[in-house]
Amino acid sequence: MNLLESTRPDTGEELLAVEDLRISYRRRRTMTTAVDGVSFTIRAGESLALVGESGSGKSSIARAVLGLLGGRAEVSGRVRFAGAGEGAAGAGEDLLALPPKQARRIRGRDIAYIPQDPGGSLDPLRRVIDQVTEPLRHHRIGDPATYRDSALQALRETGLNDADVLAERWPHELSGGQRQRVLIATAFVSQPRLIIADEPTSALDVTVQRQILDRLQRLTASQGTALLLITHDLAVAAERTDIAIALRQGQIVDSGVSRTLLTAPDQPYTRALVEAIPGRSGALATIRPPEPVADEPPLIEVRGAAKTYGHRRHPVKALLPIDLSVRPGDSIGIAGESGSGKTTLARIILGLADPDEGTVHIGGRPVSRSDRQSRRIVQPVFQNPHSSFDPARTVGWSVLEPVRALAPRSRSELRELSATLFTDVGLDPALAARRPDELSGGQLQRVAIARALALSPRALVCDEAVSALDVTVQSQILALLSRLQIEHDLALVFITHDLGVLRELCREVLVMREGEVVEQGRTAAVFDRSEHEYTRELIAAIPSLAAT
Repeated sequence: MNLLESTRPDTGEELLAVEDLRISYRRRRTMTTAVDGVSFTIRAGESLALVGESGSGKSSIARAVLGLLGGRAEVSGRVRFAGAGEGAAGAGEDLLALPPKQARRIRGRDIAYIPQDPGGSLDPLRRVIDQVTEPLRHHRIGDPATYRDSALQALRETGLNDADVLAERWPHELSGGQRQRVLIATAFVSQPRLIIADEPTSALDVTVQRQILDRLQRLTASQGTALLLITHDLAVAAERTDIAIALRQGQIVDSGVSRTLLTAPDQPYTRALVEAIPGRSGALATIRPPEPVADEPPLIEVRGAAKTYGHRRHPVKALLPIDLSVRPGDSIGIAGESGSGKTTLARIILGLADPDEGTVHIGGRPVSRSDRQSRRIVQPVFQNPHSSFDPARTVGWSVLEPVRALAPRSRSELRELSATLFTDVGLDPALAARRPDELSGGQLQRVAIARALALSPRALVCDEAVSALDVTVQSQILALLSRLQIEHDLALVFITHDLGVLRELCREVLVMREGEVVEQGRTAAVFDRSEHEYTRELIAAIPSLAAT
């Protein structure tokens, strides 16, 4: 760490010091090392990014600081925090050694946490306003008469302009991006000394991501709040943090000033991370499927489909009348902000929701939620592989579930198909015997693709299928999808807020806003000569890794 200490600016007092941290997890009769001797410091007003591949130890470090590792973990080393307020630990006390009661006084008040998964982090039985005000009530911060106003202001500062309406809703009534912003508001509301953010913007589009990161930077500048950012988005780390640390297999392999480290890396591992960014690696440059035949009948045809959610008093027009044609071999990207209607359109195509008006045809047949035939033609790949599988079943059982439901085969045929599918997505067939918690995120997403291929579909609908993955795994999955598209003559409908991924993978793009398509065309033309102001705003908001 000598190089890091010699190049970082002196921004203030030392707020957090992680010293020789070692974390191992007990798994059956063996111990697996997740963090091996990591040390670093964060000063007041400073932002530090932890980057690295999945399994490099980033989240384990964050959970150690927060005291959330659980009973299976064995921890050694020290985590000193000097930012505790009145009534909590003294300056510089070791968080790992604190009694639980004292540690709870710090978490949520002096140290706030923004988790990655909004779906599993909000209480489904409590309204949004109650969850955002919880840190204020629990720690008795300020005047209770002002709690609601403070919560609404925090929601607005995350980009939720209709905070008064959203505050009274339940989590299931919000989009994924809206739920993520609620979590961020919950962290902001107590004005903590340290914010630990674990992939806080991976579920957000680029414009909202910019708003959130702007807000985090204002906090560090105005209040001396420090930020520990865990991210696989190297451009965000380079643009938005002071210091970056690259981790591999639980050890620090590179560290330094973020912009320098990530734009001109010296270490081979850091260079490999940078080269895996979409558009840089060239991994897809030689994998280009043939152009679809223009006069071939559409495989997916959407005509005037529209959808409204909510009650009569507060209807939400999620999707305005839209037309879309997808031919065999097409690769169409759908981009737009959270709440723009992307996922609603995907659900209608998949037959998971019926349009209020308009029609959807798959393979020439009308689609409805009761139609089983269309599900043999179009299959989904969802964003979060961890929540896509039954945790009590082996992944091999889950991969073959569509076949058992829609195209039953003998046991020997199922075994043969399982081996073929796992091999096809680049996995050892022996992994079929494992349960979801025994695989990495990248392995699970490959398994999800294998399940989608089990019925030999003609099209895949990928809804944010790589947004939760680190850059190296993301690059591998994109190359895998491109290869499978050629080998299986697949059409791809790829929904993403990551415009870099969309530009790498898709021939054509639809840009959606507030339920309607505002721009559509060939991907290169839309990116290079966009006609709509909103499209230009999206492109301008993309974080850059260019040297300055």
